[in-house]
Amino acid sequence: MAGDEQRFKSAFDSLHAFVYFVPEVDAALTGLGLRPGRMPYFAGRSAAMGAVGAEVVAATFYNFNPEVVARVIPRAWTLATPEQVLAARLDGTDRALTRLLGDHVKSDEVAEAAELAREASEGCAGEGRPLYAAHAGLAWPAEPHLVLWHAVTLLREHRGDGHIAALVLEGLGGLEALVTHGATGRGFVTAAAKLTRGWSDEQWAAAESRLKDRGILDAEGGLTEAGTALRDRLEAATEAAARGPWDHLGAEKAARLEELCRGLSRRLVEAGAFPDGVFALGRP
Repeated sequence: MAGDEQRFKSAFDSLHAFVYFVPEVDAALTGLGLRPGRMPYFAGRSAAMGAVGAEVVAATFYNFNPEVVARVIPRAWTLATPEQVLAARLDGTDRALTRLLGDHVKSDEVAEAAELAREASEGCAGEGRPLYAAHAGLAWPAEPHLVLWHAVTLLREHRGDGHIAALVLEGLGGLEALVTHGATGRGFVTAAAKLTRGWSDEQWAAAESRLKDRGILDAEGGLTEAGTALRDRLEAATEAAARGPWDHLGAEKAARLEELCRGLSRRLVEAGAFPDGVFALGRP
């Protein structure tokens, strides 16, 4: 797919990311005994790696405050096993997609998108991509709508791992990455970024100060010319590292998959899968 970050988010990312907002997944995970709040997210997304510690989760998720991660991991694994978490997450995803898509969940469009997305995922490479590789080791679901969700999850985590590699190369830690992404106007609004990622006002201000010292942010907190160039390099590197699935699928099939997934993402958004006031450009 010859696209950019925003195209990926609008066409594909919503088909995975809705699981972090819908009540069905949260209820499935808290039903196991996980504590409400952040624990279902951290345990649900990291369970594919096994009962790993907070350090591994913070490293692979990258832009969350490690102190926040450590409050719920590894405690989550004393309340439910990774295998239980994975099963509950998939069950909640099934219920949520069935509600959000209605009768369309059994449509030919969903089945076609699932087939194409699974084929695209065959072009992903696991080397240097721990979060993708962990999810790639899971068994495929049987139902087409869950095949689609799992395939998009693989594409998303594959892309995310490559993006982290680009951030490391540019010398941006997790918080600095979050601040500069917000400064582009395409990420979380600042208040939501601080809240969801667990950073205090003081930590955020300190990161802004460091970025200003590096000439990446200007006095008002906007991107400088050098900061804009850095974000452009990051996006280009992320796109280059994410080409495998789309090269494998081919241009015609990739365009068709994007068309199908964009329509399905629109259905999720219109059904209320995402809250307002979180993303700078609206819902993902």
